[in-house]
Amino acid sequence: MFPLLRFSPTGQHLLIQTRRSSWNTSSYENTLWLYDIQNQTKKLITTNLHKSLKPQWSPSGNYIALLPKNHSSVNTTDDTQNKQQSEQYIYLYSLISDELLPIQIGNDSLLTFTWSNNDSSLYLATINLQSIAEENDLYKDEWKDAVQYRQSIMRKGSTIYRIDLNSNNLLLPVERNIIRNVSFLISQLLYVSFEEKLILSSASTLIENLDDFELYAIDLRNTSALSKLTNNEALEMELHLSADGRHLLFRTISLSSNRGKFNDTQYRLYSLNLMNGQITRLGEKFRGSIFGYTPKSNSSVYILGQLGTEVQIYTQQSPTEDLIYHNGWNGTYESIVSSPNNGSIVFVYSSFEKPMEIYLINNIDQLKSAQAITNENDLFTQRNLPKTKVYTWINKDDHQVIEGILHYPPGNFESKNLSLLVLIHGGPYWASLNILHLAWYDWATLAASEGWLVLEPNYRGSTGYGDQFINEVRYRPLSRPGKDILYGIDQLIKDGIVNPQRLAIGGYSYGGFLTNWLITQTKRFNAALSGAGLVDHTSGWGMMDLPILLSYLLGGFPWEVPHTYQNEAPIYYLDKVRTPTHIVTGEDDNRVPASQSYILERGLHYLGIPVQLITFPKEGHSLNNNPWYGKVKVREEFKWLQKYGNRSVNYNELSSDSEKSKLSYALQFYIVLFSIVVINNK
Repeated sequence: MFPLLRFSPTGQHLLIQTRRSSWNTSSYENTLWLYDIQNQTKKLITTNLHKSLKPQWSPSGNYIALLPKNHSSVNTTDDTQNKQQSEQYIYLYSLISDELLPIQIGNDSLLTFTWSNNDSSLYLATINLQSIAEENDLYKDEWKDAVQYRQSIMRKGSTIYRIDLNSNNLLLPVERNIIRNVSFLISQLLYVSFEEKLILSSASTLIENLDDFELYAIDLRNTSALSKLTNNEALEMELHLSADGRHLLFRTISLSSNRGKFNDTQYRLYSLNLMNGQITRLGEKFRGSIFGYTPKSNSSVYILGQLGTEVQIYTQQSPTEDLIYHNGWNGTYESIVSSPNNGSIVFVYSSFEKPMEIYLINNIDQLKSAQAITNENDLFTQRNLPKTKVYTWINKDDHQVIEGILHYPPGNFESKNLSLLVLIHGGPYWASLNILHLAWYDWATLAASEGWLVLEPNYRGSTGYGDQFINEVRYRPLSRPGKDILYGIDQLIKDGIVNPQRLAIGGYSYGGFLTNWLITQTKRFNAALSGAGLVDHTSGWGMMDLPILLSYLLGGFPWEVPHTYQNEAPIYYLDKVRTPTHIVTGEDDNRVPASQSYILERGLHYLGIPVQLITFPKEGHSLNNNPWYGKVKVREEFKWLQKYGNRSVNYNELSSDSEKSKLSYALQFYIVLFSIVVINNK
C-alpha cells in the first residue's frame, strides 16, 4: 500500500510511503522512500515511520520533517533509554548531507505539525501530557483511581508551539515558543504565509457533537484571536492550500445530527476564500463521491470522482464550470498529486486486472500510456486472478436499481450453478470498487480463487450513486439494504448463476451489521461470517465512539424512536437464526464494541446454533497493529466456509439446548494465505 505521495517544492523529488506486514515483528512496517524523478532512482530514508503523522517537505525542499514510530530504534546518539522514553523527537532528513537528524521537541505528545514560510521553524500541535498528569495528581487524594467519565474524555486540549531551528547546527537544542492553547484536539495544521495565519482543524475522540469538528484560523500577529471558519455538520479532512495560497481546499463527509438542518451526503470538496471567508463547493454538479483531489499549479484542481464501481480523474477549472473527464483506464485512481512547477502528475492506480502501483506522467494527456515507477505488488501479475463483471438487479419493493461486483473463480467466468459468497462492504458510506485489494477486510479476490463466486453488493447507503441513494438507508438502516442484497441473490438464482443450496454471507463493520440482520431474515445461508457487527442499536449507541451515525440513521435517540431501534435490531429476531456463524472482533474496538459480538455469540450458543467467536487482543476496529490477526481472521473464516458453506444441514431440527451447539465436526484442511496488506484508514 502507498499511504503517502508528495512532490518536493522543486518538483525534482517524490516522497513515497509504503506499508507492509512485518511478520517477524508482528507489526506493520511503514517505510519512507525518496524518489529522484530525473534519475529514476529510489533511496531509503527510514523503515521506522510513524503510521499516521505524515512527513512534510520544508519550503526550500532541502529537508523532510518526519516523526519516527520509535525514537530509540532511529537515534544513534548515546542518550540513555530513560531519557529517550521521556523526550519526544521530530526528525529532519537532509537531502544535502543525506543525514537523518533528531530534533528534541519536549515531553508533549505530537498531534500534527507544519513548516513556516522558511526552513528555520516549524509549528507543532501537541497534547500536554505533563499538565494532564499534574492535574490528575491534584485530584488523586480525593478521587483515588475513580474516573469521571465525561470529564476524562472531553477535557483534552492542545498547545501550539513554534520551534526555531539552529541552521548552523541542527543538533543543538531548539527554542520553543508557545503560540496559544486551545480547548480541543487538533488534527491538522497549515501555515498561510500571505496572511501569517495558522489554519487548524479541530477533532474529538468521541464523535457525538459535530461542533467539535470545524476549521479555525489563528492570526500569528495577534494570537489571542481564534476565528471559526466553518459551521457545518461534517468532518473536514485533507486540507491543502491552493497554488496561490489564498484558498483553503478541504474534503468532507457529512454526519448529520437530528436538528433537521443537514442530511448525510457523499464525500464532497470545498474551497474557502481566505480573504473573504466565502465557501464554494467544487464539483457541485457531479453526481458521485469525491474520492480525492490535488491542487494544480494554475489554481485549478484534479479531482478523483467515484461513480458506481469506478474512480476516475477529472479537472475542475473553476467553481462555475463542470468537471472535465480525463479518459483513463477502467479501475480506481486511489490518490493523486500534482507537481508545483512543471505539471507532472503521480497517482496510485489499480483494477481487478492490475495490482496497485504508482505511476508518473508529464501531463494529463498521457494518462493511458502511463508507466509504473514501482513494482511492489508484481507478485500478483504472476497469478491467475479471478475475472469480474458488474451485475445489476432491481429491488422489487421500490424498483430501485442496485449493482454489485461479481468475482468468478479462475477459469469459470460466466459459469452457472456456482457456490455463492456474499461479501458486504462496511460504511455504510463506502462502496465496493474496481480495485485489487488484498486485505483481511476485502478478500473477494482470494475467496474467488478458492472456488467461490463472490458478490460484493453496493446496497442503499453506498457512495457513488448520488446523495439520495445514501439517504434512502435512513429510518431503515438494515431492512432496506438487507432487501437490496436479498433481491440480488434471488436474481442470481433466477439467472442460473448460483446454486441456491450453496449460499454463504459475511462482512465486517457495517457489513457485519447487515450479516447479523440477514441471518435473522432468512434460513437460506449455510454459513455466515460476522466481523465487528452490531446486534443491538440501543447498547451500541450507548457505547460506540460514533453515536451520531446511529441516531441519524435510525431517526432519533433510543427514547424518541424506540420502535425503530427494536424493529431494526438483530437481537430481537435471534430465535429465527439457523445459520452457523463465525464471529471476530477487536478486544479494544471503540467503533463497534466487542460486547456486541459477545451478545451475538451468547445468543446463538443458547439457541444451539454452531458458533465461534475469536477476539484479537489490543486491537481496535481497524485491526492495524498485528498483521497476524488479519491472517488468522481470514484463515479461520475459510475453515468455517469449508466446514459449513457447501453442505445443506437442517438446523430446524436443532433444539435450543445449548449442548447441541457443541456438535463436533471433522477438521478441514488449513488454508495457507499470502501476505495480507492493510489500509490505515477511512
